[in-house]
Amino acid sequence: MESQPTITQPIQVSAASVVSAVSTVMTSAVAVTTTPVVAPVHNLSYAEKPEKFTGVNFKRWQQKMLFYLTTLNLARFLTESAPLLTDGEMDAQTVSAVQAWNHSDFLCRNYVLNGMVDALYNMYCKAKTAKELWDSLERKYKTEDAGTKKFVVAKFLEFKMIDSKTVMSQLQELQVVLHDIHAEGMVLSETFQVAAIIEKLPPSWVDFKNYLKHKRKEMTIEDLVVRLRIEEDNKVAQKKSDGPESAKANFLYGIRLEQPSETAP
Repeated sequence: MESQPTITQPIQVSAASVVSAVSTVMTSAVAVTTTPVVAPVHNLSYAEKPEKFTGVNFKRWQQKMLFYLTTLNLARFLTESAPLLTDGEMDAQTVSAVQAWNHSDFLCRNYVLNGMVDALYNMYCKAKTAKELWDSLERKYKTEDAGTKKFVVAKFLEFKMIDSKTVMSQLQELQVVLHDIHAEGMVLSETFQVAAIIEKLPPSWVDFKNYLKHKRKEMTIEDLVVRLRIEEDNKVAQKKSDGPESAKANFLYGIRLEQPSETAP
Protein backbone atom coordinates (compact mmCIF):
# COMPACT_ATOMS: atom_id res chain seq x y z
CA MET A 1 0.00 0.00 0.00
CA GLU A 2 1.51 3.30 -1.08
CA SER A 3 2.20 5.94 1.59
CA GLN A 4 0.45 9.26 1.20
CA PRO A 5 2.64 12.39 0.92
CA THR A 6 2.76 14.51 4.04
CA ILE A 7 1.24 17.94 3.58
CA THR A 8 2.82 20.65 5.72
CA GLN A 9 0.32 22.94 7.22
CA PRO A 10 1.14 26.68 6.91
CA ILE A 11 2.20 28.33 10.16
CA GLN A 12 -0.06 31.09 11.21
CA VAL A 13 2.01 34.12 12.37
CA SER A 14 0.21 37.04 13.78
CA ALA A 15 1.23 40.60 13.02
CA ALA A 16 1.71 41.25 16.75
CA SER A 17 4.30 38.48 17.10
CA VAL A 18 6.27 39.81 14.10
CA VAL A 19 6.35 43.31 15.55
CA SER A 20 7.44 41.90 18.91
CA ALA A 21 10.29 39.90 17.33
CA VAL A 22 11.51 42.86 15.28
CA SER A 23 11.35 45.04 18.34
CA THR A 24 13.48 42.56 20.30
CA VAL A 25 16.14 42.41 17.55
CA MET A 26 16.26 46.18 17.22
CA THR A 27 16.61 46.59 20.96
CA SER A 28 19.54 44.14 21.03
CA ALA A 29 21.24 45.91 18.12
CA VAL A 30 20.87 49.27 19.79
CA ALA A 31 22.24 47.84 23.02
CA VAL A 32 25.29 46.56 21.17
CA THR A 33 25.93 49.67 19.11
CA THR A 34 25.45 52.04 21.99
CA THR A 35 27.95 50.27 24.22
CA PRO A 36 30.57 52.94 24.99
CA VAL A 37 34.00 52.33 23.44
CA VAL A 38 36.73 53.35 25.81
CA ALA A 39 39.66 54.86 23.90
CA PRO A 40 43.11 54.09 25.24
CA VAL A 41 44.40 56.85 27.42
CA HIS A 42 48.01 57.76 26.83
CA ASN A 43 49.42 58.99 30.10
CA LEU A 44 52.20 61.40 29.21
CA SER A 45 53.02 62.31 32.79
CA TYR A 46 55.72 59.67 32.96
CA ALA A 47 58.28 61.94 31.29
CA GLU A 48 61.42 62.21 33.33
CA LYS A 49 61.36 65.25 35.57
CA PRO A 50 64.38 67.49 34.92
CA GLU A 51 67.02 67.97 37.58
CA LYS A 52 66.69 71.02 39.77
CA PHE A 53 68.08 74.22 38.32
CA THR A 54 71.05 75.49 40.35
CA GLY A 55 71.77 78.68 38.45
CA VAL A 56 74.07 77.21 35.78
CA ASN A 57 73.39 75.62 32.38
CA PHE A 58 70.10 77.48 32.12
CA LYS A 59 69.53 76.75 28.43
CA ARG A 60 69.76 72.99 28.95
CA TRP A 61 67.47 73.06 31.99
CA GLN A 62 65.02 75.31 30.15
CA GLN A 63 64.72 72.88 27.23
CA LYS A 64 64.18 69.92 29.56
CA MET A 65 61.56 71.80 31.59
CA LEU A 66 59.78 72.90 28.42
CA PHE A 67 59.56 69.31 27.21
CA TYR A 68 58.35 68.14 30.63
CA LEU A 69 55.59 70.76 30.71
CA THR A 70 54.62 69.89 27.13
CA THR A 71 53.95 66.29 28.14
CA LEU A 72 51.65 67.66 30.85
CA ASN A 73 49.84 69.96 28.38
CA LEU A 74 50.93 72.98 30.40
CA ALA A 75 53.62 74.55 28.19
CA ARG A 76 51.25 77.14 26.69
CA PHE A 77 50.86 78.85 30.06
CA LEU A 78 54.52 79.92 29.86
CA THR A 79 53.57 82.41 27.15
CA GLU A 80 49.88 83.18 27.85
CA SER A 81 48.82 86.15 29.92
CA ALA A 82 46.05 85.82 32.49
CA PRO A 83 42.55 86.42 31.02
CA LEU A 84 40.76 89.52 32.22
CA LEU A 85 37.03 89.62 32.98
CA THR A 86 34.94 92.65 32.21
CA ASP A 87 31.61 93.52 33.80
CA GLY A 88 29.73 92.26 30.78
CA GLU A 89 31.41 88.85 30.81
CA MET A 90 30.45 87.66 34.26
CA ASP A 91 28.31 84.76 33.05
CA ALA A 92 28.83 81.35 34.61
CA GLN A 93 30.55 79.81 31.56
CA THR A 94 33.17 82.55 31.29
CA VAL A 95 33.88 82.53 35.01
CA SER A 96 34.30 78.75 34.91
CA ALA A 97 36.75 79.03 31.98
CA VAL A 98 38.83 81.64 33.84
CA GLN A 99 38.92 79.49 36.95
CA ALA A 100 40.13 76.52 34.88
CA TRP A 101 42.87 78.68 33.34
CA ASN A 102 43.99 79.91 36.75
CA HIS A 103 44.18 76.34 38.03
CA SER A 104 46.31 75.17 35.11
CA ASP A 105 48.54 78.24 35.40
CA PHE A 106 48.96 77.51 39.10
CA LEU A 107 50.13 73.99 38.29
CA CYS A 108 52.52 75.19 35.58
CA ARG A 109 54.03 77.88 37.80
CA ASN A 110 54.64 75.45 40.65
CA TYR A 111 56.13 72.79 38.37
CA VAL A 112 58.71 75.37 37.31
CA LEU A 113 59.31 76.55 40.87
CA ASN A 114 59.75 72.99 42.13
CA GLY A 115 62.30 72.46 39.37
CA MET A 116 64.69 74.87 41.10
CA VAL A 117 66.84 74.59 44.20
CA ASP A 118 65.45 76.14 47.39
CA ALA A 119 67.49 79.33 47.13
CA LEU A 120 66.13 80.10 43.67
CA TYR A 121 62.64 78.95 44.69
CA ASN A 122 62.60 81.56 47.44
CA MET A 123 63.82 84.19 45.01
CA TYR A 124 61.17 83.60 42.33
CA CYS A 125 58.15 82.28 44.26
CA LYS A 126 56.54 85.73 44.30
CA ALA A 127 55.83 85.56 40.56
CA LYS A 128 52.05 85.60 40.10
CA THR A 129 51.82 83.65 36.85
CA ALA A 130 53.87 81.04 35.01
CA LYS A 131 54.57 83.56 32.22
CA GLU A 132 55.89 86.14 34.67
CA LEU A 133 58.14 83.52 36.26
CA TRP A 134 59.42 82.20 32.92
CA ASP A 135 60.14 85.70 31.58
CA SER A 136 62.03 86.61 34.76
CA LEU A 137 64.26 83.55 34.44
CA GLU A 138 64.98 84.29 30.78
CA ARG A 139 65.91 87.92 31.46
CA LYS A 140 68.24 86.88 34.26
CA TYR A 141 70.02 83.85 32.86
CA LYS A 142 69.97 84.34 29.10
CA THR A 143 71.89 87.58 29.64
CA GLU A 144 74.47 85.71 31.70
CA ASP A 145 74.68 82.99 29.04
CA ALA A 146 75.97 85.58 26.59
CA GLY A 147 79.36 85.33 28.29
CA THR A 148 79.30 81.56 27.91
CA LYS A 149 80.25 81.83 24.23
CA LYS A 150 83.58 83.42 25.07
CA PHE A 151 84.16 80.80 27.75
CA VAL A 152 83.56 77.77 25.51
CA VAL A 153 85.66 79.25 22.69
CA ALA A 154 88.55 79.84 25.08
CA LYS A 155 88.16 76.32 26.43
CA PHE A 156 88.36 74.93 22.89
CA LEU A 157 91.42 76.98 21.93
CA GLU A 158 93.31 76.04 25.10
CA PHE A 159 92.50 72.32 24.89
CA LYS A 160 95.58 70.16 24.28
CA MET A 161 95.87 66.39 24.57
CA ILE A 162 98.58 64.92 26.79
CA ASP A 163 100.41 61.59 26.73
CA SER A 164 99.44 60.56 30.27
CA LYS A 165 95.79 60.01 29.27
CA THR A 166 94.27 57.92 26.51
CA VAL A 167 93.55 59.71 23.27
CA MET A 168 89.99 58.36 23.10
CA SER A 169 89.07 59.69 26.56
CA GLN A 170 90.49 63.10 25.67
CA LEU A 171 88.69 63.01 22.34
CA GLN A 172 85.40 62.59 24.18
CA GLU A 173 86.20 65.64 26.30
CA LEU A 174 86.99 67.65 23.18
CA GLN A 175 83.77 66.56 21.50
CA VAL A 176 81.82 67.83 24.52
CA VAL A 177 83.48 71.22 24.11
CA LEU A 178 82.61 71.22 20.40
CA HIS A 179 79.02 70.34 21.26
CA ASP A 180 78.87 73.28 23.67
CA ILE A 181 80.10 75.58 20.91
CA HIS A 182 77.33 74.36 18.61
CA ALA A 183 74.80 74.76 21.42
CA GLU A 184 75.75 78.42 21.66
CA GLY A 185 74.86 78.92 18.01
CA MET A 186 78.40 78.91 16.63
CA VAL A 187 78.58 76.52 13.70
CA LEU A 188 81.89 74.85 12.90
CA SER A 189 82.28 72.89 9.67
CA GLU A 190 83.18 69.23 9.93
CA THR A 191 86.41 69.84 8.00
CA PHE A 192 87.45 72.41 10.61
CA GLN A 193 86.62 70.06 13.47
CA VAL A 194 88.63 67.21 11.95
CA ALA A 195 91.65 69.47 11.42
CA ALA A 196 91.38 70.84 14.96
CA ILE A 197 91.24 67.36 16.52
CA ILE A 198 94.31 66.26 14.54
CA GLU A 199 96.21 69.37 15.59
CA LYS A 200 95.45 68.71 19.28
CA LEU A 201 96.84 65.15 19.36
CA PRO A 202 99.50 64.54 22.06
CA PRO A 203 103.24 64.98 21.40
CA SER A 204 103.95 61.24 21.06
CA TRP A 205 101.54 61.09 18.13
CA VAL A 206 103.51 63.59 16.02
CA ASP A 207 104.26 61.11 13.19
CA PHE A 208 100.68 59.92 13.02
CA LYS A 209 99.53 63.54 13.15
CA ASN A 210 101.71 64.42 10.17
CA TYR A 211 100.43 61.36 8.33
CA LEU A 212 96.82 62.46 8.82
CA LYS A 213 97.56 66.08 7.90
CA HIS A 214 99.05 65.05 4.55
CA LYS A 215 96.18 62.82 3.51
CA ARG A 216 94.51 64.26 0.44
CA LYS A 217 91.13 62.66 0.96
CA GLU A 218 88.93 64.54 3.40
CA MET A 219 87.76 62.63 6.46
CA THR A 220 84.60 62.83 8.46
CA ILE A 221 84.71 62.94 12.24
CA GLU A 222 83.53 59.32 12.34
CA ASP A 223 86.38 58.27 10.03
CA LEU A 224 88.89 60.08 12.20
CA VAL A 225 87.57 58.50 15.39
CA VAL A 226 87.92 55.02 13.86
CA ARG A 227 91.51 55.74 12.75
CA LEU A 228 92.48 57.10 16.17
CA ARG A 229 90.94 54.11 17.94
CA ILE A 230 92.81 51.64 15.73
CA GLU A 231 96.10 53.50 16.15
CA GLU A 232 95.72 53.64 19.92
CA ASP A 233 94.89 49.92 20.10
CA ASN A 234 97.98 49.17 18.03
CA LYS A 235 100.15 51.28 20.31
CA VAL A 236 98.80 49.50 23.41
CA ALA A 237 99.27 46.05 21.85
CA GLN A 238 102.81 46.84 20.73
CA LYS A 239 103.73 48.20 24.15
CA LYS A 240 102.56 44.97 25.81
CA SER A 241 104.35 42.66 23.37
CA ASP A 242 107.66 44.43 22.77
CA GLY A 243 108.24 46.43 25.92
CA PRO A 244 108.73 50.12 26.52
CA GLU A 245 111.44 50.63 23.88
CA SER A 246 109.29 49.38 21.03
CA ALA A 247 106.39 51.49 22.26
CA LYS A 248 108.19 54.50 20.84
CA ALA A 249 107.81 53.15 17.31
CA ASN A 250 104.95 54.48 15.23
CA PHE A 251 102.36 52.18 13.72
CA LEU A 252 99.80 52.95 11.06
CA TYR A 253 97.09 50.30 10.99
CA GLY A 254 99.59 47.71 12.22
CA ILE A 255 102.38 48.55 9.73
CA ARG A 256 105.66 49.78 11.15
CA LEU A 257 106.98 52.97 9.58
CA GLU A 258 110.43 52.51 8.19
CA GLN A 259 112.85 55.12 9.40
CA PRO A 260 115.10 56.63 6.66
CA SER A 261 118.57 55.13 6.65
CA GLU A 262 121.50 57.42 7.31
CA THR A 263 123.82 57.91 4.34
CA ALA A 264 127.55 57.90 4.83
CA PRO A 265 129.25 61.27 4.34
